[in-house]
Amino acid sequence: MKKILVSGGAGFIGSHLCTRLINEGHHVICLDNLFTGAEMNIEHLKNNSHFEFVNHDVEFPYLIEGLDEIYNLACPASPIHYQYDAIKTIKTSVLGAINMLGLAKKTNAKILQASTSEVYGDPVVHPQVESYWGNVNPIGIRSCYDEGKRCSETLFMDYHRQNNIRIKIIRIFNTYGPRMLPNDGRVVSNFVVQALQNHDITIYGTGDQTRSFQYIDDLIEGMVRMMNTEDEFIGPVNLGNPNEFSILELAEKVIQLTGSKSKLVFKPLPHDDPKQRQPDITLAKEKLNWQPTIELGDGLQKIVEYFKEYRYRN
Repeated sequence: MKKILVSGGAGFIGSHLCTRLINEGHHVICLDNLFTGAEMNIEHLKNNSHFEFVNHDVEFPYLIEGLDEIYNLACPASPIHYQYDAIKTIKTSVLGAINMLGLAKKTNAKILQASTSEVYGDPVVHPQVESYWGNVNPIGIRSCYDEGKRCSETLFMDYHRQNNIRIKIIRIFNTYGPRMLPNDGRVVSNFVVQALQNHDITIYGTGDQTRSFQYIDDLIEGMVRMMNTEDEFIGPVNLGNPNEFSILELAEKVIQLTGSKSKLVFKPLPHDDPKQRQPDITLAKEKLNWQPTIELGDGLQKIVEYFKEYRYRN
């Protein structure tokens, strides 16, 4: 049994990770200030004697003894939420990384940073490989998140070089699945919720821009495999589904799956919205023996069912 801390553990991704780690027999401390996380996401774990929930903001130091591993996930991840308080977002990324790295140093824990495909910005290299430095606007409305995550990666590397902290860095591409917030502004949840309500489906731009959609179970498998690699391998590693779909294709799939009467409505593309996003996962295949196994149609069916149930529960 390992003693593992998950910051942002009550969020969409964090709650699935906590569940996986508990199921593997570990003791899990879930750290979350519930800004975008929700206690509902971890309700099924609260009666487990090996699970602890701590309401805490990673902008401030947190002390605990005897940790084996830390997964640092804490940060609003959808544009609506990370732009709501841009200064808070970048402080969460930067101060959160400093505080979690400090905790890793004190406890000699191995620590994984959940970075993002947003570090690539609006890429001019396609698909995106880990060696690509990105095309990021440092002063745009998305910069609080993009540059916050880039700075987090810098901090992780410098703590590794200067203090010999055992680190892992992953870059997460578009991920969807149960426990997404219905109002988080991400394209999959937007489309599914709008379709289930027979509302117009909002497409920004022409809909020709592409994304690669990864189901949550595939991501969690990749995260755990990355943490379990030898100490010499630190990444960064792309974790995403390399199958590329246009936003229009996604909308059509959602309408088909839900039997919705929704119509497509087109609005101007938001500032700095990337035109293409597709991971090169060669490194993940080689080092983690990992690749996604859940096709978009199967994953969408699961999240459609989730939002149908969510509507009646809330």
